[in-house]
Amino acid sequence: MERRQRILVVDDEPQITRVLRVGLNGRGFDVRTAADGESALDTFSDWSPDLVVTDLSMPGDVDGIELCRRLRKRSQVPIIVLSVRDDERTKVAALDEGADDYVTKPFSMDELLARVRAALRRGPAPAVEPHGVLEAGVFRVDFEARAVSVRGEAVRLTPKEFELLAYLIRHAGKVLTHRTLLTAVWGGNYGEQVEYLRVFVGHIRKKIEPEPGTPRYLLTEPWTGYRFEPGE
Repeated sequence: MERRQRILVVDDEPQITRVLRVGLNGRGFDVRTAADGESALDTFSDWSPDLVVTDLSMPGDVDGIELCRRLRKRSQVPIIVLSVRDDERTKVAALDEGADDYVTKPFSMDELLARVRAALRRGPAPAVEPHGVLEAGVFRVDFEARAVSVRGEAVRLTPKEFELLAYLIRHAGKVLTHRTLLTAVWGGNYGEQVEYLRVFVGHIRKKIEPEPGTPRYLLTEPWTGYRFEPGE
């Protein structure tokens, strides 16, 4: 029998974990829950889930932000934050520490399932060429291996960072609007989440730019979006 995809739900509210366990189990997922960050890390090590859904405010020393930070140090597993806090600063902090998505409570199960399916999607996003190798300037993208190198040096990217950078490289030299990039990489429901782009572009620049504070390759088009220049 094929193994069901595993989801670890981390929340200190029993009613939330109960709703998520029932809802996700009913859609064919294998679910385990944890009430705090420390126990979540233990479960993660023992069980190796395919995706983590976590609250931000939890008891103990490991809150949701710290959990994202620690998980990202050891794994590229997709992380969805589920929180009542809807301010941009909190969203950016979560994304900056490794979260792939952010859902605000209260939420609908259909919305969460759509986010889960997107995060667990196997292979490249539809916007990314599924096969072959693309060379542009000093960059080389292997779409099948989902790998990028710059001047022959491999760049370690998260799945979403790869999708975003690969899309930019495929459209090198063109100005791509915020909405175009968000829709291509995250989907149609994310067209207004400009803070996602700011965070992920910042991460990518740290990995590919000789001087991230003075970008050479990934350029900002003020009030519009971004443009990728592949170099010589």
